[in-house]
Amino acid sequence: MTNTTDALRHTEIGLLLYPGCAMASVHGLTDAFEVANDYARQHGGADRIRTSHWRVGANGFERSFDSAPRGDTSSHGSAGNPEYIVIPGRLADPLTVDEVSDFVGWLRQRHGTGATIASICGGAFMLGHAGLLSGRRATTHWLYAEAFATAFPDVDVTAGDIIVEDGDIITAGGMLAWTDLGIRLVHRVLGPTVMADTAKFLLVDPAGREQRHYSTFAPRLTHGDDAVLKVQHWLQAHRSDEINVPDLAERAGLETRTFLRRFQKATGLRPTEYVQALRIALARERLEFSRDTVERIAWNVGYKDPSAFRRVFQKVTGLSASAYRDRFGAAMRA
Repeated sequence: MTNTTDALRHTEIGLLLYPGCAMASVHGLTDAFEVANDYARQHGGADRIRTSHWRVGANGFERSFDSAPRGDTSSHGSAGNPEYIVIPGRLADPLTVDEVSDFVGWLRQRHGTGATIASICGGAFMLGHAGLLSGRRATTHWLYAEAFATAFPDVDVTAGDIIVEDGDIITAGGMLAWTDLGIRLVHRVLGPTVMADTAKFLLVDPAGREQRHYSTFAPRLTHGDDAVLKVQHWLQAHRSDEINVPDLAERAGLETRTFLRRFQKATGLRPTEYVQALRIALARERLEFSRDTVERIAWNVGYKDPSAFRRVFQKVTGLSASAYRDRFGAAMRA
């Protein structure tokens, strides 16, 4: 008689541990995959997820945890090749090339032998330093998007996305995007039925989300251009006023063309884009914390045409103003 355990097909997902990595995502994914395995068992399927934790040990890379041990603990031989590897983020500044030097060779080797590599939040920087994102699309935490684009100019950074699946490379955005990544991996390994059951149990929306629903505008203020900074400070207090570029240039004491060039270099945005970002940030706040109508909010933040405001708000946030209030409005729930 065939042993039931032997008949199971395990796909190994290895979670990479490194100094300072966010253990919440490691433990959360470990639990999520166990939940998925329970549902797979209930449905009578033969596929399971084998969850392992990998770290650098005395003899190279080794498992420090294994949900389905087979007696092999080292990375040598085919038994030491997880089909998927996940790089967690961390609660600190983006990873530097020196900090990831012990890991990039192993990641390249695993990827070269067919493994799919995934990252969470700032873990994408390790993928970038390993050279595995060149010419690809990727996401990371919206707060790190600018630094990521600077460090890896040959990567197409789409920071508005929670998940970017690019075949054998998957990147997840925010720190808690491990939930979205986990659901995608469950779908890949155990199929849509088990994925849907797992998502319901974890209260995760399997349809996906976007980072731009949550991101806030953080203007650059430490660029060192005093003339531009003077205008930024004025705009912060007058963002709902009628704005025109010549007046802003005069306020900066610069010719219009010089002002435009310096403003975009300092802030990364054209003046009109910058004012739009300021206004939408204020609109978000009022949608969250006031009971004002959308029309009144549009007027108060500088849009005389509510329809134009609604179009811009949807473009920037990915949600209509009403949907944004339904999701995030504290005042409406009070």
